[in-house]
Amino acid sequence: MRLKNSYFFTIRENAKDEDSVSSNLLVRAGMIKKSSAGVYMMLPMGNRVLSKIYAIIRDEMNKIDCQELSMPSLIPEEVYVSSGRRAGFGKGMFSLEDRKGVPYVLGPTHEELFAMAAKMQIRSYKDMPFSLYQIQTKFRDEPRPRYGLIRVREFTMKDSYTFDKDEAGLDVSYAKQFNAYKNIMNRLHLDYRIVRADTGVMGGLLSEEFQAITPLGEDILVLSDDDSFASNIEVAPCVPEIAEKEDTLETLTLVETPHSRTIEEVTNFLKKDVKKFVKTLIYNVDGKAVAVMVRGDRDVNETKLRKLLEANSVELADPAMVMAATNAEIGFAGPINIQCPLYADEEVLYMYNFVVGANKTSYHYTGVNQRDFTLTGHGDLRNIQEGDKNPNGEGVVHFAHGIEVGNTFKLGTKYSKALDLQYLDQNNQLQYVWMGSYGIGPARAMAALAEQNADENGINWPKDLAPFQVAVVIISMKDEEQVRIGNELHDELQAQGIEVVLDNRDERPGVKFKDMELIGIPFRITVGRGVADGKVELKSRTGESMEVPVTEAIDKLKELL
Repeated sequence: MRLKNSYFFTIRENAKDEDSVSSNLLVRAGMIKKSSAGVYMMLPMGNRVLSKIYAIIRDEMNKIDCQELSMPSLIPEEVYVSSGRRAGFGKGMFSLEDRKGVPYVLGPTHEELFAMAAKMQIRSYKDMPFSLYQIQTKFRDEPRPRYGLIRVREFTMKDSYTFDKDEAGLDVSYAKQFNAYKNIMNRLHLDYRIVRADTGVMGGLLSEEFQAITPLGEDILVLSDDDSFASNIEVAPCVPEIAEKEDTLETLTLVETPHSRTIEEVTNFLKKDVKKFVKTLIYNVDGKAVAVMVRGDRDVNETKLRKLLEANSVELADPAMVMAATNAEIGFAGPINIQCPLYADEEVLYMYNFVVGANKTSYHYTGVNQRDFTLTGHGDLRNIQEGDKNPNGEGVVHFAHGIEVGNTFKLGTKYSKALDLQYLDQNNQLQYVWMGSYGIGPARAMAALAEQNADENGINWPKDLAPFQVAVVIISMKDEEQVRIGNELHDELQAQGIEVVLDNRDERPGVKFKDMELIGIPFRITVGRGVADGKVELKSRTGESMEVPVTEAIDKLKELL
């Protein structure tokens, strides 16, 4: 490719409306351009990188005999109503009507349609296993698009689905997809971790995420030092800290605590350790008030609460709901005589003589024990914290931030039951098909790579993912010998299958060098005054340069590649 008279531009200054390193660099490198909030153009240079990611994905999917197809984006809303997921997606779906008033949505995910396609194949247990995949556009109405390609409204996803006659078959198919995903992540040169995760709106038996490690990541990953444990914080189990048993149970005492709503304010007022406090939080769970108790220095894990209560939605209650449940303002809720179901984190069961809100504005109780209130239930309901015990072994856990670039789900029979996907078994009895679902965000992976490989000069792409492998830069377009040698090198490299871009623009050398570093070309051959002596400069993007004979430049480059 020759840059002169081609579509190519870069931007010198930082992008004003981008909020991440990757989005800023991708915009400056002329690889993407925002058209509206959460919607981006993929420009030629960026499309070359993305196409290489696609190629790796397709190669690994084809190796496990996963067949590619393409599903529509415009889908009748009834499809998601029939599976029971329309309400779960809520405003996250883009909705519209056709001219006859029939409701449609822009597909956020395609489990339902793949199940419908599988019906065309499956009659008997002999028709399975098989797997299908696509790389296709998805739409989700993100309330707060941000971080460039990481949280968007329109994006491409590679999603695949497996179909088996039983759980044992699903385990085999899942393992094939899972190993293919590891191969993909390794070939993409991502620094990643595999963590257990919440199944969320997808549902099913198991979810695991492939998380690219970067400070920008919105997900909090819980990791152990001995690599025995890795989980998204949403589902990380907690080992309760068991308080030392006290010989005497104190008398329950009502204490006035003026101007003390928060845990910090109450601990300062009563001059007690925060571990002697239990806070009671009121949640709106599917429209009803529910109270949850956790130790004063802990936070409620809303994902765990939702799972325990088998709820669709969990959010902190508004002041009116809090007042109805406690007869007090926010900040003074407690378990004693509360007017709603009461749940406790397991750790509370091991506490003695603690402090709680009194369900009376400006008052708390001291000397509280389990005899003083009645629980509806209890369980692991808190967020794990850095320094907590490793749930799987020795030592403690630490946190990292990650960008979810892939996920795998054991769906079980959830969608086959909803969509009546059945088969006849060996005994001629109808059974439901077992499904798995597996997703990768190619553009997210691209953004994660840009985050992980950014330096002061631009994006230092891995050699096999850069838009081009080598740039041939002509210093002076007025020098006929430089122009001749530059074009000959370009043509010969291209003939040998090496991805090459020729910078034959009428720009200053410094501009050309900076542009090639910004877009992340791994190697540069500079054709300058040295051609008079039959030599050119060969330089890696992050290494030292060397002067080599023109006749040896291509062979030397191939060694480096």
